[in-house]
Amino acid sequence: MTLSELNSVTPEQAYKVFESCCCAPNWVNKMVKKRPFTNTLVLQEQALRIWNNLDHVDYLAAFEGHPQIGDLSTLQKKYASTSDTAGHEQSGMSLAQQSTLEKMALLNQQYLERFGFIFIVCASGKSAEQMLELIQSRINNSPQQEIQIAAREQAKITKLRLEKLL
Repeated sequence: MTLSELNSVTPEQAYKVFESCCCAPNWVNKMVKKRPFTNTLVLQEQALRIWNNLDHVDYLAAFEGHPQIGDLSTLQKKYASTSDTAGHEQSGMSLAQQSTLEKMALLNQQYLERFGFIFIVCASGKSAEQMLELIQSRINNSPQQEIQIAAREQAKITKLRLEKLL
């Protein structure tokens, strides 16, 4: 898709496009309203500005659009609209040893119980072992610290998805 096409599609079509990058409804609606974008840099700046002005409820809504890291079967089932991008983003997990996947599954469950949302990390370019180290390093954070870290990771994911989109 080109920037010109994104600027000219209907609001409903634009909603679906932006939703594939980040499914927080408030972010998506504000991105649709910000059109037209003069260039991709402006689009990225607006995306980040809007994201940074949302609250934790919006962050949680965005996190809902992700499968758990390492839960590759979920990609095909629950997250059909983002499974292609999420699957590519998590490609490092597909090469993981069984013991790494098992540790990740256990830590994912502990993380979810502790924070009330799944572990969010910009997984692109990271190996399974690196992601395992990251969840281990973050699981003892305070809930406030962790939602801020996860929100920054979501912003990175959204940026990459917007870049791939155009």
